[in-house]
Amino acid sequence: MGVSGGATLCSMATVVLEDTPEMRSLKERRRRAGLDRLDEVWEGVLHMVPAPSHEHGRLVVQLVRLLGPVADAADLEITDACNVGRSEEDYRVPDLALHRPGATGVWHPTAALVVEIVSPDDESWKKLPFYAAHRIDEVLIVDPQERSVHWLALAGGEYSDMARSTLVDLGPADLTDAIDWP
Repeated sequence: MGVSGGATLCSMATVVLEDTPEMRSLKERRRRAGLDRLDEVWEGVLHMVPAPSHEHGRLVVQLVRLLGPVADAADLEITDACNVGRSEEDYRVPDLALHRPGATGVWHPTAALVVEIVSPDDESWKKLPFYAAHRIDEVLIVDPQERSVHWLALAGGEYSDMARSTLVDLGPADLTDAIDWP
């Protein structure tokens, strides 16, 4: 992101310890502009997430097309970004999710599978303990920089790599080959 004078701001985390009028104004401007749609709250701490790049959005659409038919065959419903968690006090927003029939509402306490697409400086891998605590059966982490797909299964409270999904008829090698990488 450029600033006046030709300087460039580096990517960094910022912690604001007090909910000042300026911070409330920033959050309200983001809400009105729809920029807070992907924000997350991690145990009461707001994580403001920038809008994804064009390439990221293109990858989301590809994944919907690739996962949609196998999700339908497995009687799972696919959604784009959704709130995984029980309330606005602690939730994560994966890029896609596969839900069992009957899932509704704003808050999803669990999902069958969530998809995270890695962006520069994002927190995809740091979400795994949260997803495990919410009993997400499988997590798919797609990394466009590495052109890799990590398909993880929950067992004993932790995730490990798997060669093929137990939910849908697909595996990481199939998906890696099918993606038209940016």
